[in-house]
Amino acid sequence: MSTQVQVLERLAEIIESRKLANGGDPDKSYVARLFSKGDDAILKKIGEEATETVMAAKDARVSGDASKVLYECADLWFHSLVMLAQYDLRPQQVLDELARREGISGIEEKAARQE
Repeated sequence: MSTQVQVLERLAEIIESRKLANGGDPDKSYVARLFSKGDDAILKKIGEEATETVMAAKDARVSGDASKVLYECADLWFHSLVMLAQYDLRPQQVLDELARREGISGIEEKAARQE
């Protein structure tokens, strides 16, 4: 397992431990607080982070400084991991899906989903 995958898996384990069913305490954990508010709160946060990522990219286009893009993308990935955990999915499943799509034209893959 690559170091990057290990980082994702470790983070996924920490997020999983913050679920209320696993003893997560909303008074002590931001992630447990998100879980306690339900999937709408998690999805709203992903929308906010996606917007912030887009805005950072637009700013970087002008300034040439992409550091905020990196920061906001990390936030987006983190909150996406929280969403995956909410639906009992793992980062490896996303990686497996990306691997399945490797070598497939994006146009062909999208057309296959519309059937």
